[in-house]
Amino acid sequence: MNFGDFSVQGNTAGAAKATARILIADDSSLVRQQLRAVLELNPDWEVCGEAGDGREAVEKARLLQPDVAILDFSMPMMNGLQAAQEISRQFPEMPLLLFSAFLSRQLVEEARKQGFRGAVAKSDISHGLLLAIETLLEKKEFFSSDF
Repeated sequence: MNFGDFSVQGNTAGAAKATARILIADDSSLVRQQLRAVLELNPDWEVCGEAGDGREAVEKARLLQPDVAILDFSMPMMNGLQAAQEISRQFPEMPLLLFSAFLSRQLVEEARKQGFRGAVAKSDISHGLLLAIETLLEKKEFFSSDF
């Protein structure tokens, strides 16, 4: 047997990496499609489900138990903060990422209270979103220094 590519130095070199499962909740199907396309460029990530409103986000989080849930703030039935409160109550370890077009210091402070571990503006889909998900998967928080 050849173990030349295997390394045991505190990392996972040579070991199969688990795929991170991500739930997307946004009332716009176009935004969900764009998010899915961007996220699935990373071969280690998979979008395991989508929700079009807050209630559906709570239900999908319960059923799918993703590694990260991305929630828009402005959704029908239940907004992102209300959905996060319910999800965090049921699954306190599930990292939640607020993804909103209208981030403010007040919204981010309230998001933290409701269980969000990160926040990204929709205008930062290409870089900030990816960095935020990586950070949340490492069990760390990701909030812009602006907040």
